Formats: sequence, C-alpha cells, structure tokens
Amino acid sequence: MKRKLYTLWMLLYLGVLTLTAQEKNGKVNIWEGIDCHRIVEMIPYLAPGHNNVAVVVCPGGSYFWHDMEAEGKAVGEWLQKYGISAFVLHYRTAGFWAYFTHYRYIFRGNRYPDALNDLHQAMRYIKEHSQRYGINPDSLGAMGFSAGGHLVMSAGELLQPKERPAFIAPIYPVVTMVDKCVHKRSRRALLGDRRKNNRQLRDSLSLELHVPDDCPPVFLVNCQDDPIVKCHNSELLDSALTVHHVDHRYIQYKTGGHGFGATDYKGTAECRQWKDEFLIWLRGLTR
Repeated sequence: MKRKLYTLWMLLYLGVLTLTAQEKNGKVNIWEGIDCHRIVEMIPYLAPGHNNVAVVVCPGGSYFWHDMEAEGKAVGEWLQKYGISAFVLHYRTAGFWAYFTHYRYIFRGNRYPDALNDLHQAMRYIKEHSQRYGINPDSLGAMGFSAGGHLVMSAGELLQPKERPAFIAPIYPVVTMVDKCVHKRSRRALLGDRRKNNRQLRDSLSLELHVPDDCPPVFLVNCQDDPIVKCHNSELLDSALTVHHVDHRYIQYKTGGHGFGATDYKGTAECRQWKDEFLIWLRGLTR
C-alpha cells in the first residue's frame, strides 16, 4: 500500500515538475504527443487558486502575424492580475513571407482551417490539464483581437456545441468576408491566395451569416474611428447576435482606433474602459 502511495506521489510530483518547467520556459506546444511535426506554442499566465475562470487569448495581426505584446503579453498579465488564468496562443498564420511574395498561389502554406484547428486543440489541451492548471474546464472562454477576434468568434459558430468556448470576447474583430467593409488583408491571409476569391468559402467564414441560436455569450467591443477594421464589421455581428437572441454585450466607443489591446497607453482613455467593462460582464456571467 505504501509503495502504491509513493508511486502515485512521484507521478504527481513529476507532472508538476513538467508543468512548472513548461511555464518557466514560458511556452507549451499544444500539439506535443499528437503531431511531432507541428509546433504551436501557448504561454500560460496562471492566476493563483483553484477552479479559476480561464481564457484562451488570440492576438491579432491580419492572420499574417501576431501582436504578441499589446494583444498577447499585456492581456495575459492583465487577466492574471484579476484572478483569471490566461493562455496566449501563437496560432498558425500565413506569415511575413506569404504577405510579401504571394507564394501560396503555388504552395499551400498556412491558411484556413489551420488557426481554428489550433484554437480547438488549445482548448482541448487546457481542459485535459485543467486540474494541474487550477481552472474550471467548464469556464474556459476565448478572447481575440482583430483577426484573432474573427478566430474566437469562428470557434463559437463553427465548432460543435460541446467544444465551443464558454464565452467569447471579440475585440475590434474582423467579421465579414463578403461585405464591402471587409478587411481584405485578413481575408487574403485566411483563405490563401488561390482561394481568396472563392465565393462559397467567403460566405462560410463571414461571421454575421452563421450565428447559431445556441451561440455562447459574447462581449463585443470596437471604436467608430477604427482606421483598419471598419466599425461596420462589429455592427454586422451585433445585429446578427440580436436577431438570434444571443446573450451579448456590445460597446462601441467613439475614439480609440485599433490595436490598443490591454495596454494602458495605446488608444484613448475612453476605449481603455473596455477592460473594466469586460470584468464586470464576466463576473455577472460566472456568478
């Protein structure tokens, strides 16, 4: 009996050591043990305690690259500070080379559904390790910025109901792939050079067209003066959520532009209020 208890203790201890090493390294490969050729890294920002609410954070970058500072590290540290465990995901993007060369006319490169598959796997990974991470697997949400906002909202629409995030926070998101307000750079990166004009694919990834009635609760934010992703993107999503009676909060600020993330210096004092508003909304949701 003592030997069994000792063995169990050692296994738990080694598991903690492994997790601690990953966290010190700051990176976890979500595909480890599943696909030895695929490396997609995730950085945990664990809040103290147990049974915590958790959020997968998807930085923006037009599906070509990532803003790992304002929309990654700053978000993780902010959520962690308020008792919410965050996992910043370095999901697959098309990359700088694809942006400059259009090589994906010939080679596949990274494109849809790669990023969605990464987010899906990240949520599975976190839930599988929920006890060691000290989180509630039923309270795992997703927050994304710009193209990352499109990604997290796609998870709420396209994944099976049991595999969707518990809540979704698209912040100044890319939404449509068909309306005249489309962010063309994100569309090109997501669909790929050869497929960017495919009407059926554009329709299938236009979020305003596919909101399910059982969509998870949504916290949506953007600014009227956004010079990059036109504000009508979020207005389209808000209208679709309203039509389908989805529990959601939509805040549109007059000023703030784009790309302010969770910083205390980008954007305007007005738009930076979104962080407090999100915490209030989340507390009401998980109460």
